[in-house]
Amino acid sequence: MIKKFSVLYVGHLELENVGRGGTAPDARRFPNERFQEAYWTARDAAQLMDELGYWCLWTAEHHFQREGYEVFPNLVLLNTWLATQTKRLKHGCAFNTLTTWHPIRLAEDYAVADIVTGGRVILGIGRGYQTREVETLGAPLIDADANRELFEESVDLLVKALHDDVLQPDGKHFQIPARVPYRGYDLEDITVVPRPLRQPVEIWQAISSGRTISFIAKRGIKGITTLTGELMVEQIAHQYRDAAAEAGRDLALGEDISRGFGLYIADTEHEAIERLRPFHDERYKWFAPFGIVRYTDDKGQPIGTPGGDGLPAIEDGVSQQAWLCGPPETIVARLKEWEEHYPGLEHVMIHWAEGMPWSVFEEQLRVFAAEVMPHFPSS
Repeated sequence: MIKKFSVLYVGHLELENVGRGGTAPDARRFPNERFQEAYWTARDAAQLMDELGYWCLWTAEHHFQREGYEVFPNLVLLNTWLATQTKRLKHGCAFNTLTTWHPIRLAEDYAVADIVTGGRVILGIGRGYQTREVETLGAPLIDADANRELFEESVDLLVKALHDDVLQPDGKHFQIPARVPYRGYDLEDITVVPRPLRQPVEIWQAISSGRTISFIAKRGIKGITTLTGELMVEQIAHQYRDAAAEAGRDLALGEDISRGFGLYIADTEHEAIERLRPFHDERYKWFAPFGIVRYTDDKGQPIGTPGGDGLPAIEDGVSQQAWLCGPPETIVARLKEWEEHYPGLEHVMIHWAEGMPWSVFEEQLRVFAAEVMPHFPSS
């Protein structure tokens, strides 16, 4: 049963000349003064969501994006500040790029956020997918196996650092603690200070490959999928539930998963699609070359490969329920169908289309809260 409504804001600036024939992403450049705009936009969105009864504002970690699509490099810091600007809204990290962090430093930073915000910052982790970011910050990405190996060892160390009183794990990438003399004795273990007050720590991760699904489900890490076609969502939900069962976790279909979707509410589906089209296309002008197009073709296979420059059609995204377009009653009906099909589904997340102005999205949030959310009273 759907209980909690969230929003994903990846930190885009308000972009001009958007759409299929608009400015090419690599041609966009912004002065440093413009990047601050995303922080005030995040504050305004958080305060409105707080007022309207949303559950969480999720933000995304990225680096070096002079193009203006994603300009938040530190989510724990950002979300701790946002929590001071709101009263009850939660603030989620979607996601800290764990391969570019030392896991203990992330555990410490998150623990501080947990303490000073009263548990209103949610921890999220990811492997990273942009070479300019990950490789520049000293981690592998082009070598996918090396990236995954580093990530999985980092996850295990992060979980121990968040929860264990005494820490002394050794792995290929991390020897904890350093084997050095300290105040007259040989150091054998350490204690992370502080650790989060709320235990066990709730952790979320982006869902990508089948291997990722098994990895997180068996560890009790919750999964987020966004702008993903229905066939892929169906596969993910079953794989997650089955992998959790192998680890002794008995879950209903859709439980511990947040389903993200794009949104435009208008009088008709056609009107909503046409108003959303330039922002849909702007998103994929940026993301398609990374291979992040989670629609399927007529054979049920994922489309989109790294380096590709083809733009998917919004009609495909709408037909595959990655984007919900139309009047409020259409949105309600679709979400009710999801509830029925995925009885464990509690979380849904609105993906704020990249480049869409705050003035447009603000109205969407207000209408959704007034005319859709009341049909799900548990929220």
